[in-house]
Amino acid sequence: MSAQTGRDLLLKIDATGTGAFVSVAGLRSKKLALSATAPDITDTASPQRWRELLSAAGTRALSLSGRGIIKDSESDKLLQQVFFAAKLCTWQIIVPALGHLEGQFHLQALEYAGEFNRELTYEIALESAGLITFTEEVRTGEDSQ
Repeated sequence: MSAQTGRDLLLKIDATGTGAFVSVAGLRSKKLALSATAPDITDTASPQRWRELLSAAGTRALSLSGRGIIKDSESDKLLQQVFFAAKLCTWQIIVPALGHLEGQFHLQALEYAGEFNRELTYEIALESAGLITFTEEVRTGEDSQ
């Protein structure tokens, strides 16, 4: 797998529930975090009191945060509508040369900032709110080396 530029990670939303995904504004920096917690089952009988975890249990979560510029008024309006309605929507996160993650997310934060002589910027934070599916990118000859 060759190196990828940060701008290639793409965030899309299906705010209408119809399966029609649209790209969300111009995120300049993005961070994707997958986490998994396992229940601690350590007790006094644990070997030398080393922590023991219960396999295949616990919870998994995905969070995404990003910062960028407002692409257009339609994207901005869509994000505001989803935020103020506290609506869970299906989002798609496309990671080039890897695949895409898709599922329900809660738009946890939407922040705006601006300087006197600069563009308006925003920050967004998403938290998974259900099952997240992963679809691996199909690689061809050169790409798979």
